[in-house]
Parts: sequence; C-alpha cells; structure tokens
Amino acid sequence: MSPLFKQFYKQSLSQRLKALEKAEYLDPDQAGKLQSGELGLTHEAGDHMIENYIGTYTLPMGLALHFLLDGKNYLVPMAIEEPSVIAAASNGAKMVAQSGGFHTVKENRLMIGQVVIAGSTKPSQDRGKILSHQQDLIDLANASYPSIGKRGGGARGIQVKQFDSDLGQDMGSYLAVYLTVDCQEAMGANIINTMLEALAPEIDRLTSGQVLISILSNLATESLVSLSCQVEPKFLAKGDMTGEAVRDQIIQAYQYACLDPYRAATHNKGIMNGVDGLVLASGNDWRAIEAGAHAYASITGHYRPLSKWEKTQDGQLNGTITLPLPIATVGGAIASHPGAQVSQQILGQPTARELARLIATVGLAQNLSALRALVTTGIQEGHMSLQARSLAMSAGARGDKIQKLADRLIDQDQMNLATARALLKSMEED
Repeated sequence: MSPLFKQFYKQSLSQRLKALEKAEYLDPDQAGKLQSGELGLTHEAGDHMIENYIGTYTLPMGLALHFLLDGKNYLVPMAIEEPSVIAAASNGAKMVAQSGGFHTVKENRLMIGQVVIAGSTKPSQDRGKILSHQQDLIDLANASYPSIGKRGGGARGIQVKQFDSDLGQDMGSYLAVYLTVDCQEAMGANIINTMLEALAPEIDRLTSGQVLISILSNLATESLVSLSCQVEPKFLAKGDMTGEAVRDQIIQAYQYACLDPYRAATHNKGIMNGVDGLVLASGNDWRAIEAGAHAYASITGHYRPLSKWEKTQDGQLNGTITLPLPIATVGGAIASHPGAQVSQQILGQPTARELARLIATVGLAQNLSALRALVTTGIQEGHMSLQARSLAMSAGARGDKIQKLADRLIDQDQMNLATARALLKSMEED
C-alpha cells in the first residue's frame, strides 16, 4: 500500500483527500466537492429520483484499506453510519493480506425472473409444453429487448418447477417458469421484467392455468460469488491468547452459528455490514442484496451462516463465503448519484463481476474481524472510542471539543448521553 495511506485514520479530512488526489484516485474537482460537502444530490436530481421529494438524507462515506483480492490492491469506499465497521473491515483485510490475500473460487452472473401460472389442472402436461417451446420463448424474450443482445447479453435458458399448495384449498398447482438472463453490466430489473411480460401471454396460451405474476427474483442463485482466504495464526493472536487459540475459537463460533439461527442472524448481519456499505456506496440496490443473501442463507431449509471457517492441514484458518450478488456498474442510481460515480472511480471503474467479487471480499473481511473480536476482548472494546465521539456530538460538542469530551467519556463508569452532557457543561464552565 502507498505510504500516502499510512495511518490514514489519523489524518484530517483535507489530508486524506489530498492523498487520494495525489494517488490519482480522485480528480481535483471531486476532491474539492468532497472537501466542501457539495458531492451530494442536487434538489433537481432528487426530485426526479423519487416521489414527494423534500430533501436529502446523507450517510458518512469512508475508505476501508488493505484489501488484496486476486493479487490486486483496492481502496474500498463504504457508505455507512455505524461506528467501527470500516475499521473492522480494514483490520480483517490486513490480516488476510499479510497471509496472501483473498482469492476468487467461482463466480457467475445471470439474473433470474419468473412467470407464475396459477390453477394448472394438468401440471405435467403444461410443463412439457413449455419446455418443448423453450427456444421459441427465449427468442421471444430476446426480441422484446433487442438492445441487450447487441451488447452480448440476453435470455439464456428456461426451467419449470411445480408447486402444490398445502394451505387446504384445492386450487390446482402452481407452475413457475424461470428465465435466466445475461444483463451484462446492468442491474437488469427493467430488462427482465420487460422480457417476462412479453412471455406471459404465450405461456398463458400454452398452459391450462392462468398467469398470476411476472417479476424478477432477488434470490440470484445464478449470480453466486465464492471467495476464500487463509490466515496464519500469528496474525490472529491478541493479548494473552495465542493465534492458534483464537483460530480454534473462531471455528467454534462459526460451528455454533450453524446450530442456532439466533446467532446465525447476527453472524450474517455482521457480514452484511461490510456488504451493504460497499453496495450502497457503489449505487447498487442494497435491499435486493439483503433479501437475496438472507434467502440464500435459508435455501437448505435451515438458516445458516453465509461464511465458513475451518482449519487447514497446515494449521491455518481457512475462510470461505458464497453470496448471491447481482451487482451492476450501470443503471439505477449509479449514473445519477455523484457519490456512486466517485466510488466507481476510487475502485478503478470495475466491471460488474469484479465489483461483486470485491463486495463478497468485504463481507468476509468484516466477518473475520468481528469473530476475532468476539472470541478475544469482546465486541465492545473496539466500539468504545467511536461510541464516545458519537455521544459527544449528540451532547452538543463541536470542533476540537468532540475529541476532548470523548476522551473524558471513556474514563467514566457510565458512558451515556446524560454523562456526556454533564461533562460538556463542566468543560464549558472551566
């Protein structure tokens, strides 16, 4: 990593932006707008993006460091309000980078949409008819959105699945026609929904039921990204705990999350802290990614961790993660939000596949750091200084008083808003 980013967390905002400009991650105009706070949406842009617009609601954006993926170094922009997330992601990434970095295991990028037929009285026959017309249906889908074909994408395949209701009402069977589509760099919602609506009348004609809905699916099992990393135990050691002891307890914590969905939910929430921060900063739909990730965690019928930790034969900690990531680099808010454009530049204008890999990497780094904290000092230690600064600002401290008040808060038996206000009042009276 460039010396410009050494002790980045200790630098002022101006120094950080100058470092980014000097390293050519930002141009002077972008750095200037970040410095002045003018990078956000204009009222005109916001009013065209949503209904009943009244203003903007902003989140802090910071950089996670030390990411080494497939031999390439990255600075990772993250938009998030929660303290410690960026620090934790950077810490996890540093441990992995010292051990060789993250590596892609597999990736794919096809989106899925479905046309659902209700009341099928001849489901087997209907299924056969649809599959016998598969190529005709694919051609029809592609004809409905020809521009994606010109870019090398388009509909790729059709599958049909039967569902029988167990709700006590005999309303026939449901058939789901799944269409897989290569959307290239786009988010794909408009492409897929246009294709599905073009298919619906023909599918309706072929079957004994009626088309109920035509819509994309956010469970993007054809856009899975799998990554792995290995960490030498010496980089895991903390305090009195050896690296081997930390490694073994991280594995135990993962194994317990496989058994208890209450723990698995929090395990995965930590992963999504990292995932969502980059998804949001890059202008992608974080709600779709959240829905898909948690659905994938439950795909076996039991809610499970999205990551896996185990010991290798030579004693290293091996981590893997698999996430459905239908990520885009064009479309939606990506082109219209200045913050998303800056994020794309900091990342080096990645392809959709590269960005998806990096998002999964941040999730795994975040998980490593969180598990290490949990099995050693506990999660609160890393939060304390950031929580103290947040309380200081909530109490009304401004400028250099924020850090001074935060330093005093950390030494108190009770660190809460009432204590912060009392200390601030005392400081102002001195």
